[in-house]
Amino acid sequence: MNTPFDFNQDARRIVYVKAVDVADLPAEVQAGAQGLDHLYAVHDAQGQQLALVADRRMAFILARQNDLEPVTVH
Repeated sequence: MNTPFDFNQDARRIVYVKAVDVADLPAEVQAGAQGLDHLYAVHDAQGQQLALVADRRMAFILARQNDLEPVTVH
């Protein structure tokens, strides 16, 4: 099937939530992580990071409060 499909046709604003190892983040972010091993990043469809929060639940709440539809990235 080679028919183009417009994934934005239903006006849903999907964001992606994924776990990020604190060790992979810049030093100033690591310092603010308060001993956590990983944080959760919220990214838009183009891959731009919109937020970085302490837990998965908070990432989903933040997205929904901003009229976004969060999905988990594995």
